[in-house]
Amino acid sequence: MIRDAHDDHDPDRGAVAARQVGATGHGALRVPAVGVFFWLIKSLTTALGESTSDYLVHALDPVPAVLVGFAGFAVALPLQFAMRRYVACTYWLAVAMVGVFGTMAADVLHVGLGVPYLASAALCGVGLTVIFATWRRSEGTLSIHSIDSTRRELFYWAAVIMTFALGTAVGDVTAITLDLGYRGSVVLFAAVMVIPVLGYRRLHWSPVLSFWFAYVVTRPLGASFADWVGKPVSAGGLGVGSGWVALCLATMIVALVAYLSFTHRDTQDS
Repeated sequence: MIRDAHDDHDPDRGAVAARQVGATGHGALRVPAVGVFFWLIKSLTTALGESTSDYLVHALDPVPAVLVGFAGFAVALPLQFAMRRYVACTYWLAVAMVGVFGTMAADVLHVGLGVPYLASAALCGVGLTVIFATWRRSEGTLSIHSIDSTRRELFYWAAVIMTFALGTAVGDVTAITLDLGYRGSVVLFAAVMVIPVLGYRRLHWSPVLSFWFAYVVTRPLGASFADWVGKPVSAGGLGVGSGWVALCLATMIVALVAYLSFTHRDTQDS
């Protein structure tokens, strides 16, 4: 299990933190602790974003479907910012809506604008790199334990949105461009997911590097799994249907978030 620890080994951390206290108005932490529940719900939301996006696009015309996805995103994210501290239901609602809209945004690049999957994946990768570089330069750390101000939370959600779009594009590259199929993509990304875990546990990688590596990989892993289960047999899936997959995933997420809302087991110490 990867836990995103503080940047204790960053020699500039103390000076940066001292300089920023007055500038950013730090307060309560606004994201959950990284543990079993975090990775479980994160994985479920990645699959939910893919299956819900597929269902909406087939149930509605593409334009209304994208508008519905954007509406959910536009409601959930401001609600999350309004909390000013971590609240399980609003945080995971925001993640779920980012998953849906992030999937649609990546699909629009390919289907709507004709951008090849490899090009869209590269574009999203560059975007994520720019966000990380700007965030690191501004705040001195990318640690999830540092998300205690509006500015840091803006960087955090920008990175989250881009990881969802990147993961969707990469999953499409492996499943379609490289012709691995959805099941093959699940196996591939499950194997890749072992890398940050071993790096963190055995090779003493930075917790922050390990966290974001795993965070990015869970997206194509979850999306590929949702596609494999939900897509028709003729398309290489199991034929369960994206609507049923989305409903099952949403039910599990609601149950887990309700449990965390009651127990506060994933609340970080400020």
